[in-house]
Amino acid sequence: MSNGSQSGRIGWVDLTVADGQGVADFYRDVVGWKTDPVSMGDYDDFCMVPQTGGDAVCGVCHARGTNSDIPPVWMLYFVVDDVEASAKIVTERGGKLRREIRPLAGGRFCVIEDPAGAVCALYQAPANS
Repeated sequence: MSNGSQSGRIGWVDLTVADGQGVADFYRDVVGWKTDPVSMGDYDDFCMVPQTGGDAVCGVCHARGTNSDIPPVWMLYFVVDDVEASAKIVTERGGKLRREIRPLAGGRFCVIEDPAGAVCALYQAPANS
């Protein structure tokens, strides 16, 4: 029986690279996504949307500012019920907190590295979602 929790689901996928525009254009041409610019102030990152429309399926971001140390991999954002509790378990179980908890899309997230060296993000949705 479901308790309404979305914990454990993949909530988002991002790719952070030096040339966000070029890579967004690459996937636009290869996969057929439309690019939907997201203003980051003095440059745009991109939400990638299916040609048929609808919700964005992933993001392509520039490796700038706070994203400058994110590796160029498709990063999964795993939904958790409590990002603080999950981040604590990461370090207790031999993982690393690569990016401290901070706000994102009304919720909060952090970037972690598991004991094998794989990097992903943990995302806690807003309380009212």
